[in-house]
Amino acid sequence: MIRLILTAALLLSGTPAMSAPVLQIIAHRGASGERPEHTTAAYRLAVQQGADVIEPDLVMSRDGAFVVRHENEIGGTTDVADRPEFAARRATKAIDGVVTTGWFTEDFTLAELKTLRARERLPLLRPDNSAWDDREPILTFDEVLALAREESARTGRVIGVAPELKHPSYFAGIGLPMEDAFIAALQRHGLTGADAPILIQCFEVGPLQRLKARIDAPLLQLMSLVGGPADRPDLTYAAMSTPEGLRAVAVYADAIGVETGLILPRDATGRSLPATSLVSDAHAAGLKVVVWTFRAENAFLPLERRQGDALADHGDLSGYLHAFYALGVNAVFSDFPGVAVAAR
Repeated sequence: MIRLILTAALLLSGTPAMSAPVLQIIAHRGASGERPEHTTAAYRLAVQQGADVIEPDLVMSRDGAFVVRHENEIGGTTDVADRPEFAARRATKAIDGVVTTGWFTEDFTLAELKTLRARERLPLLRPDNSAWDDREPILTFDEVLALAREESARTGRVIGVAPELKHPSYFAGIGLPMEDAFIAALQRHGLTGADAPILIQCFEVGPLQRLKARIDAPLLQLMSLVGGPADRPDLTYAAMSTPEGLRAVAVYADAIGVETGLILPRDATGRSLPATSLVSDAHAAGLKVVVWTFRAENAFLPLERRQGDALADHGDLSGYLHAFYALGVNAVFSDFPGVAVAAR
């Protein structure tokens, strides 16, 4: 138990700890490869499988509550499309420059959202997960934090939480600023300190910089293969992943969360290429490196790790994880935390 507490603290503390003895497994939206994402079933299964941290994505309701969904568009992850009383709420919006049609959390009160039931987001790739459809309500951030506390007490392990603030500039632009409400939630749960078992993520830069000035909890700058932060049109993730860019990130963040291809790129056929220097460059800047997202299906694996003919077939996820573990990454996000734990 002591070892697990120490390793959780090493990842989640604000002090760089490149020598953490055990790399951390973050359950991406829970064990979302085996249960519908962001449900109690997904989170509890992830903890059962040995995950160190569970991840809730945070969006807002019309009345300013944090609810846990991958996106504010919920047509594909709930039963809202089958609810005639909400048919008129269907809308088309531009979210960070992407035009999307569906149902959006900001058009519902928390009480209304709580009447909806969660569904599998990828039913064609994960048909077995659909057996769990319509069983569970949408969770709030407070409920996920409470679940982490309960699981910590039950297991004797520290179960961390890695919340991601989704589209904060968009929400601020429609009169639902996230940061004050988010800090208030952290304060309610005693999670503002440098040693708090929490890791706060965002693809944008400004929210992390402002949080740095107000709380001591560890912060993670997310980066993808393409594009850049929605709040910084002058900046790209490619520029942020250079040695100079990483030093700038290290001024306000404790870690970077990067897409697999930024470390192991793929060629035109989908086969892995040699590793980049990103891990060593980030460590040199004093940043921990967290990698997303490890999924078992062939659809998400490089060509040399695929097994079977169908995109839904499971390939060699364990071997793919080993390639990243060998490079010295500090943590991984996985839809299959049990596989990630076993590979560790």
